[in-house]
Amino acid sequence: MRKSIATVSLSGTLAEKLTAIAGAGFDGVEIFENDLLASPLSPEEVRVRAADLGLSIDLYQPFRDFEAVPANVLDRNLRRAEHKFDVMERLGSTRLLVCSSVSPEAVDDDALAAEQLRLLAERAAEHGIRIAYEALAWGRHVNEYLHAWRIARMADHPSLGVCLDSFHILSRGSDPGGIEAIPGEKIFFLQLADAPLLAMDVLQWSRHYRCFPGQGGFDLAGLVAHVLRAGYSGPLSLEVFNDVFRQADTARTAVDAMRSLIALEESAARRLPQAAALSVPPRPVVPTGFAFAELAASDTAELGALLRALGLARTGVHGGKPVELWEQGQARILLNAGEPAEDPSLDAIGLETPDPAGSVKRAQSLLSPTLPRRRAPHDAPLDSVAAPDGTALFFCRTAQPDHTSWTDDFTGASVEPVPGEITHIDHVALTQPWHHFDEASLFYRSVLGLRPQESLELADPYGLLRSRAMTNADGTVRIALNVAYVGSHASHPDVSWQHVALASRDIVATARRLRALGGVLLPIPGNYYDDLEARHDLGPERHRMLRELGLLYDRDARGEFLHLYTITVGRVFFEIVQRIGGYDGYGAQNAPIRLTAQHAAADR
Repeated sequence: MRKSIATVSLSGTLAEKLTAIAGAGFDGVEIFENDLLASPLSPEEVRVRAADLGLSIDLYQPFRDFEAVPANVLDRNLRRAEHKFDVMERLGSTRLLVCSSVSPEAVDDDALAAEQLRLLAERAAEHGIRIAYEALAWGRHVNEYLHAWRIARMADHPSLGVCLDSFHILSRGSDPGGIEAIPGEKIFFLQLADAPLLAMDVLQWSRHYRCFPGQGGFDLAGLVAHVLRAGYSGPLSLEVFNDVFRQADTARTAVDAMRSLIALEESAARRLPQAAALSVPPRPVVPTGFAFAELAASDTAELGALLRALGLARTGVHGGKPVELWEQGQARILLNAGEPAEDPSLDAIGLETPDPAGSVKRAQSLLSPTLPRRRAPHDAPLDSVAAPDGTALFFCRTAQPDHTSWTDDFTGASVEPVPGEITHIDHVALTQPWHHFDEASLFYRSVLGLRPQESLELADPYGLLRSRAMTNADGTVRIALNVAYVGSHASHPDVSWQHVALASRDIVATARRLRALGGVLLPIPGNYYDDLEARHDLGPERHRMLRELGLLYDRDARGEFLHLYTITVGRVFFEIVQRIGGYDGYGAQNAPIRLTAQHAAADR
């Protein structure tokens, strides 16, 4: 299907928006009136610019507060409309969005509204323009899409139809199934936006918190399926009001928007028995585990000492690059001294996948760039794509008999797992730039097929931390996305910590060994353990053991969770975890304790 986007969805000037929209692969654009009014380009110049970029101008919007008004107000509104029709002819746009009125002058009279909208449609038809009537969720008298359709049907003019907007329908909890009662040819336009499920005034919700499909909580695929069953054949168009998008990079946001529509089209196709009009990308190849985590540092000595303390052994050195392989069990860490890094950082993740080539094709179909890789002729073929925060994601098949393994590039790499308590990488945590959080959630969901978990807000001494985990079905891949979205504190700059969580089969033994070494573990305050005794009756001996070893504790309905943290090196620290029973979380209630302790350690 053709894809379009409203200019209000992006930051920048109108000219910048048109360039970014075309660059992202859109077919058309909705011109938001304020963008045109503020532009130095004339309507004719905008028309030429859009045509040169391969964009059709699918809609001009919005025209407000027209219908069901006294005669003297109607005269003013018709005069206003004639001016808009002239502008649209200069733009080359043939559809005008008319929002249901919020004016106090409007009366609750459907017959009058239909009569006046018919008059507007007659005037519009003289200019070759059609009117798409939309029910605003906060409309004074018309705020339901079926109510707007009843009025349009009553008006009975070929140049009058409805615009369906997913936010206005789903934010009110309306049943989208009724869309199928509207003839497809009378659905003149479809606008799409997702949104987090919030309990707030619908106008403020709409103006500030809309997001692209797949980034919120609405069932947009279901709504699109209803629209297509009704016979709609127009574009899928995004209209998103979002404070973050209005400040973010224009081109990048446009690509994120296109990715969301590709993924939405795929989801809608699954709801329809025949979806010939929908293009579907290659199916996602869901990763099955972690192959490695790669840490970059100009000097890896301190990280190497920390890995040795954790029990990992240096088992190999890359044949052509300054990269070391450290292992214990199935946990593999690469230390890369060849990448310039001001502070040690988590730069790449290797993901186990049954089909590396399929993983890359999926990523490319969703506009994720493949990263260039310096590779010697004898190096194992290993493709990677860039995640939104710049982390490289490598798709691997480690030590498979029918596939070249990346571990073959390391001389001395162990054939058998290095023994010890550490068994594998449990999860990784990546700190996102504040304006990329929703983009990252959509990326891991659509490109990798991971499932988003509940978004959490965690207390930090200098603000709030937002966190969302993305996982595969069996929990063998867990990626936690974090962002300090309130911003940095004046007395304590934002610290973009990242960490790798290693699973231990016997975390008590691990903790005893690390405690004996000294200087490795993050100190946990005694007040935490006083409160833990009040919250959980674990018996005096177990409470004493947790306190002595600096272990943190959590439980849910399915099991228990023990974990500890190391000191931070640059931007990186390690977490050691043990899941007991079916525990599926991350010890989120302990995060404020960890954050406070890390800030205190950074001040020393």
